[in-house]
Amino acid sequence: MQTICAISTPYGVGGIAVIRVSGDDAIAIVDRLFVGRVPLREAKANTVHFGRIQTDLYGSQVEVLDEVLCSVFRAPHSFTGEDTVEIACHGSIYIQQELVRWLIDAGCRAAEPGDFTRRAFLNGKMDLTQAESVADLIAAQSKAEKDLALSQLRGSVSNELASLRERLLHFTSLVELELDFADHEELEFADRVELTALADEIEKKLAALIASFRTGNAIRNGIPVAIVGAPNVGKSTLLNALLGEQRAIVSDIQGTTRDTIEDTLIIDGILFRLIDTAGLRETNDTIENMGIERSRKAIERAQIVVHVKEPNPDPSPKGRELIEIKETVIEVVNKCDLIKGVSPQGETNGSRPLLISAKNNDIEPLKQELVRIAKASMSTSVVMLSNARHYEAVVRAHSAIERVQEGLVAGLSGELLSLDLQDCLNALGEVTGQITNQEVLANIFSKFCIGK
Repeated sequence: MQTICAISTPYGVGGIAVIRVSGDDAIAIVDRLFVGRVPLREAKANTVHFGRIQTDLYGSQVEVLDEVLCSVFRAPHSFTGEDTVEIACHGSIYIQQELVRWLIDAGCRAAEPGDFTRRAFLNGKMDLTQAESVADLIAAQSKAEKDLALSQLRGSVSNELASLRERLLHFTSLVELELDFADHEELEFADRVELTALADEIEKKLAALIASFRTGNAIRNGIPVAIVGAPNVGKSTLLNALLGEQRAIVSDIQGTTRDTIEDTLIIDGILFRLIDTAGLRETNDTIENMGIERSRKAIERAQIVVHVKEPNPDPSPKGRELIEIKETVIEVVNKCDLIKGVSPQGETNGSRPLLISAKNNDIEPLKQELVRIAKASMSTSVVMLSNARHYEAVVRAHSAIERVQEGLVAGLSGELLSLDLQDCLNALGEVTGQITNQEVLANIFSKFCIGK
């Protein structure tokens, strides 16, 4: 493949910029422009060299572009698996663009989005789930998202699926071997009892992975938290206190909030997506009722519901039946500053309402409870899906293995079992990239930044 180059650091002026060059001729091409103590072609792998980037203009005239550091990596021990040079130059936009132009004139091709990571995948340095996690790691907005992406980069998902696929492939081979001896019906290479046990185990693990997607997706996009309650209990004040800014309009007039307001907040390294909702009450106002209906939908999609009440709440508020069906509801009594002798406090086990004062910014008990619930949900699964493509493929694999289970119970022939086993193998192979096509790869890597 042709040698490629690109700026790997963010666009703009900075102290340092890095231009990455990768391919069979990477070292030779950079060597045409680099002048240091030793030529890069003689440099040892994994070494850094100081020198100048310069080029001949006319005759003996030389133009020096910049003083740089060149890091040399030799195949296959590099990110891409190819010879690679990373040039650290000064962060002038002019220097960056000129250096790329000089490299192209010397024989490089400008890299496309995801070109370097795509080569790492094609050269066997990582599988497709790991390649995708590189983009997730770059885009991580919180510690939890970073930890999840790093776990996947280290192979948590791919190792789990590879293990399942390898064992299933063994049995599929035995089932298909039986088909080669179809004339001898008494021959059975694949023990149906063992295959049933394996199918049951794989079905459970795939079901757990499917269930983990809700949490994994929430970590990437923010755990949805709906702040609900009757009008004037302080929902908008609470949202503003959590965000530390006047995001929502606060008023004593009932029905001020007529639409959902969303914003994100990071607490203890975890990204939350906060949703302030219209007050739940009976009203004849058409527009307000539209806002209340959106509040209902927000409650339905929320992973955590914060139910805000006043010290003496309505015993049967509107929407209570919708709140009660949610798995995770944090009961919060706001305006505790109005209760004589009562201060903000919370119960970590959630057995009693949390006492807070959003107006006075006394909301620490609620923050602690949000973090506790989020961390508890994250610890339920060591291996977690967070990518929609992975989720869709695992769902197809799960459906296929369920058909295998049904076929084993019904005593279907090996020929029919083999079809469903192959469907399951193909779906699992699509996740890690063992089975893929150029269209899928182009779609995945087009979403990467150019220098990665």
